[in-house]
Amino acid sequence: MSGADIAAVIERLADARVVCVGDLMLDRFVEGTVQRISPEAPIPILGIEGEREALGGVGNVVRNLAALGARADLLAVVGRDDTAGRVRAVLDELDGVTASLVEVADRPTALKTRFMAGGQQLLRTDREQPGPLDDDAREALIAGATSALDGAGALVLSDYGKGVVDKDLARRLIDAARAAGVPVICDPKGRDFTKYRRAHWITPNRQELALATERMTDTDPQVLQACRWVVENCGIDGVLATRSEQGMTLWQPGNVTQLPTRAREVFDVAGAGDTVVAALAAGLAAGVTPLEAAHLANQAAGIVVGKIGTAVAYPPEILAAWHEASWAGSESKVAPPAAAQDRVAAWRRQGKRVGFTNGCFDLLHPGHVSLIRQARAACDRLVVGLNSDASVARLKGPTRPVQAEAARAAVLASLEAVDLVVVFGDDTPLDLIRSLKPDVLVKGADYRREEVVGAVDVEDWGGRVVLADLLDGHSTTGTIARLQADEK
Repeated sequence: MSGADIAAVIERLADARVVCVGDLMLDRFVEGTVQRISPEAPIPILGIEGEREALGGVGNVVRNLAALGARADLLAVVGRDDTAGRVRAVLDELDGVTASLVEVADRPTALKTRFMAGGQQLLRTDREQPGPLDDDAREALIAGATSALDGAGALVLSDYGKGVVDKDLARRLIDAARAAGVPVICDPKGRDFTKYRRAHWITPNRQELALATERMTDTDPQVLQACRWVVENCGIDGVLATRSEQGMTLWQPGNVTQLPTRAREVFDVAGAGDTVVAALAAGLAAGVTPLEAAHLANQAAGIVVGKIGTAVAYPPEILAAWHEASWAGSESKVAPPAAAQDRVAAWRRQGKRVGFTNGCFDLLHPGHVSLIRQARAACDRLVVGLNSDASVARLKGPTRPVQAEAARAAVLASLEAVDLVVVFGDDTPLDLIRSLKPDVLVKGADYRREEVVGAVDVEDWGGRVVLADLLDGHSTTGTIARLQADEK
């Protein structure tokens, strides 16, 4: 997916509304420094410097949805205590969130307190009372969630194993969502994934997938087998398995995609699963494809694991990280002639048709883009030969090129249609063409076939020459002339 594609997905998130049901908790972070060990016991003394609170569990899914610009309906259970009041206060600060909290007198609001120093956790304390809900609380949640499904784009069941998402609640809400045509995404817990039968998507991490399937999940084939088992035995449509440094696996019957990790540095994986669920649900609620939603989730998760504590990813961060990754990836698409020969040979062993076109590409304009797209359409892999700075100066005059070869190569390599850029120093690409032996040679239709450098050679080894249609009114020389005229 290109940067333009992910930008379009992000723009659509404002139209998404997601209903979220599950275990709600409050995460408290007590932060400070440790300078000595206690004389009373061999434990560090934490000098407290600050405290902060954030929503956890299904609340963190809602936080992520709000950060993405989507709307969320939260349905969860709290106690009648001070923690519930703080949960409400935090929710009030989130734009686009509607909360319906069911109070249960004898069930304290879950509170997880993390004591941290230097970005590391020293201790975590949990105040909670897991267990099944009473009938009144369960019925209130189901009624509220069923009502909220009207006009919603997705339903999330966020199961932290605390008792809210039991089999009865899951079955009834999944059935209601199915009847309303609303996709269901379940963040699972425990060994029994049949609990989420008829859900559209389930998002286990590698350990959860291994536990539920009683299979190894260390390698790609093992993960694929486990995903298949879940779909075939648990009645779930598809799996988005998160695999830490190995990225994600999107599995549907007959359609499997491996998404490489997007994380640059990992500081804290807490809450990353909530980010994946939120982004996947927001994308589906916005009407994008599961693959596009999974790309969004993968990028968002790569951002939050680079932050400390349960965090969220904002659209500008996602878009910036995507472009940064695209530019970084483009560097590997620029190669010297010797390396290009190895790359082309590898493609040919895979049965790929290799195409070649060339030029100075000094100021990239629509005519260039059209030529490159037509060239890529004629082959499986496209190599672009780029004249070096010295070569351009000899061909075009001492004032050219306007952009140095490194910049010109980077711009070309950033194009999705370009698979490899090779800088050559000769005035013509003939030697490069003979070394790469492309299957298809592409030039603009302003050339006759007999004028195309390398045409005879390519046809001699069984290749073909393609003359691409030109866009009128576009040329680098003309563009430079207009710029110079404007300056005067």
